[in-house]
Amino acid sequence: MPTSEARTISVEEARRIAVRAQLLDEPSTARDAGDLPEVVAQLTLLPLNPTDIVCPSAEQIAHSRIPGLAYDDVRRAAEVELSLVDHLGPHRHPMEAWAIALRATGDLPWLTAIGRAPDALHASSRRWLDANAGFRERVVQQLREDGPLPRAEIDDAADVPYVSSGWNTDRNVAMMLELLQIRGEVVVAERHGAARVWDLAERVLPPVEPLAVEQAERTWRRRWLRACGIARATHLGDEGEPVRIRGVSGTWRLDPGASAEGFAERVVLLSPLDRLIADRRRMAQLWGFEYALEQYTPAAKRRWGAFALPILDGDRLVGKVDAKADRDAGALLVHRIHWDDEPSARLRDAVHDEIARLAGFLRLRPSMP
Repeated sequence: MPTSEARTISVEEARRIAVRAQLLDEPSTARDAGDLPEVVAQLTLLPLNPTDIVCPSAEQIAHSRIPGLAYDDVRRAAEVELSLVDHLGPHRHPMEAWAIALRATGDLPWLTAIGRAPDALHASSRRWLDANAGFRERVVQQLREDGPLPRAEIDDAADVPYVSSGWNTDRNVAMMLELLQIRGEVVVAERHGAARVWDLAERVLPPVEPLAVEQAERTWRRRWLRACGIARATHLGDEGEPVRIRGVSGTWRLDPGASAEGFAERVVLLSPLDRLIADRRRMAQLWGFEYALEQYTPAAKRRWGAFALPILDGDRLVGKVDAKADRDAGALLVHRIHWDDEPSARLRDAVHDEIARLAGFLRLRPSMP
């Protein structure tokens, strides 16, 4: 459809569609831990960043959608119930930082098809994998005989060492495991802290019949748009309906099932990796929100804190909570709340309630400044 025929929606409607697509409007009181796989399927993924400055990303993102979730429920779903799977997406994932994630196990037919497509890996990785056919077989055989195994216990018997312009040079076992993970041949069976324990996918997960690649690609685009609600067309092709957003340049793509009708507001503390704000360009265009993850910024140059949590109030982003989980002290330490505008008493109280709720989820007590 030509751009001139695209209908126009308000930026408020666009924001509400995006918030609702991410299940961040008023939550269902009936939603519980048993709904976690369906929630992850709607979000498409839970990014796996084990950083524990406040809370690991997967756990916080899940908890913000399922208020009654317990901290161990995410790990139980991935390691015991196997309703979620530790997944490494292909290199052409729309957001590379999200390539390492928990996915709904039910999504494996299309994820596996994409991971085995000829262009799922960089050309250099494909060449390295082909040159290490013997090494690949030895890794698989060791897992078959001795697995599950942490990477450190898998023999580095590469025929050709891995070479890159970054820090992956000579990380032969790690790269082999990750490339086979993309293809769905090996899987992370469990994690010990940040350390991954590997096994053969066929021994851990239910049998998977991959979709045809073309169908898998269409599914990916459709699911990506459904999870965003509204997004730029960069990775979407002609998926969804073309729309314009009043006051925002360019044409966007709208999920055909998305609507802002009946939107109900709530206050939520977001993870810095929450999908609602992970596309920083979209965040700036729809919300005009200034934010950056400052985990790797020198302390003296930080504006909001190492792992500040954005505050969502209905369809607006209104501030950041600078906090840190001090497990030795048994406290969630709130250093400061950075408000973008002077908050109402209602908003202050709601944010304090959310801080207390997050602390309870972490089994800590809240400590306010």
